[in-house]
Amino acid sequence: MTDYERESITQINGALRELLRCRLLAPGNLATPIEGLQLIRRDGEECGERCFERPLAALVVQGSKHSVFGDREYAYGENQCLVAGVDMPSQFNAVAATPEKPFLSLCLYLDQRTVSELCVEMAREGVPDSVECCGVAVADAGADLLGCMLRLVELLDKPEQIPFRAPLILRELHYLLLTGPTGGVLRKLNTLGTHNNQVVQAISWLKKNLEKPFRVEELARRVHMSTSSLHRHFKAVTGFSPLQYHKQLRLYEAQRLMLTENERAASAALAVGYESVTQFSREYKRFFGDSPRRDTMRRRERTLEKADVL
Repeated sequence: MTDYERESITQINGALRELLRCRLLAPGNLATPIEGLQLIRRDGEECGERCFERPLAALVVQGSKHSVFGDREYAYGENQCLVAGVDMPSQFNAVAATPEKPFLSLCLYLDQRTVSELCVEMAREGVPDSVECCGVAVADAGADLLGCMLRLVELLDKPEQIPFRAPLILRELHYLLLTGPTGGVLRKLNTLGTHNNQVVQAISWLKKNLEKPFRVEELARRVHMSTSSLHRHFKAVTGFSPLQYHKQLRLYEAQRLMLTENERAASAALAVGYESVTQFSREYKRFFGDSPRRDTMRRRERTLEKADVL
């Protein structure tokens, strides 16, 4: 990296910090009018709630972060970007954050259609593929990626321009992520004919047929893989076997139904495919640490507390 590049990165980071400080007056996650973009601030090291995240890119602007995606841990800091290419259970906490020097970051949920379209176009141009097989990667963010993020955040002060300029900048961001040091993960997951893409197809089927029982052998046939190959590559991408992933997918969806749709535990259990409410409650408590009812009440109370702070 040249001195000019280092100076550019320092300047862009300073501008991003200032913009985030002005908008994030208290700890929390701030949704923005730009689809998929969230601004995040933490003033302490408290661990966030576990959730099932969609594919995303998370850029640390100030401080450092410890994240768990699937069964793997990642530590990264200022001007570094984590990219997760598939839906996956996750949790994170800021490291050594204080009110005087809060943790600041950007989170952009990726648009799968844009990623897939760009992968097809890039394949025509002969962009080399990567041998990486994990569903998550962390790397330094270069000046181009940081500058693109800065232009996107600056749009928040020009709301009338968002409908016209945001789609262009977002497409550029997706391109930079695909061609940058974390791009191998996204390309392998979204390029037809790769084992990773077959895993993505298996995940898509599981999400669309959440309430249906399935056998791994049948799922493997659906995505044109042998059972052993599906097991191996599924675990490499997500950290879980297909059965473990499916169980967590069901539990998180049931939790969402109870939290956001006000479903009772029994109806949520049936909606995600459990035939026995007793079994659902037992597995829910084992995974989340409390009964469905008590866990839902606790999470609602925490959400209200955070809303009062913001």
